[in-house]
Amino acid sequence: MSALRPDLAVIARNVRTGARVLDIGCGDGALMAELQGERGCDARGMEVDPVLVERCVARGLSVVQGDADRDLADYPDKAFDYAILSQTLQTAARPDRMLDELLRVGRQAFVSFPNFAHWRTRAALTLRGRMPVTRHLPVSWYETENIHHVTVADFRELIAAKGVRCERAWYFSGERALSPAFANLRAEYALFELSR
Repeated sequence: MSALRPDLAVIARNVRTGARVLDIGCGDGALMAELQGERGCDARGMEVDPVLVERCVARGLSVVQGDADRDLADYPDKAFDYAILSQTLQTAARPDRMLDELLRVGRQAFVSFPNFAHWRTRAALTLRGRMPVTRHLPVSWYETENIHHVTVADFRELIAAKGVRCERAWYFSGERALSPAFANLRAEYALFELSR
């Protein structure tokens, strides 16, 4: 397996061999390439950035340019075994509706996001009174694409309210996996496997 970001590596290990996958906000296509090459998946991607779409296509990946906030509606129900939304939920116009769309087009979904309740984020706000710039939130507030500041606790509350089942969850600090204990405080980012 190639050197994927930790949440992507977990996804790659847990997607069923030969599955149909839609990677929404696929970036440079690293996960798709891994799923195709190592798991024999039929991996498709959607990416808003035209430069990244071009890179993916140049690598032989099946990627369309699109905005998930509006373009997921074009996909039929249960067209994929898995819908993946990695580090993108917090950029969606309506994360609650995005979650509905993920579980409409995919039988299962993987969702990862930065945890805005991480202790470093809390400390930056409390001690300096400023929006944090950290290794997982590397740009200033006025440059960020993050428009919804989600925490592990917020996400768990959202999926419970929507009747979404959490199959498994993983938590990370940098490159290191964490236990679920105090994840809302300790995790820089989280990954959930979901189903209805």
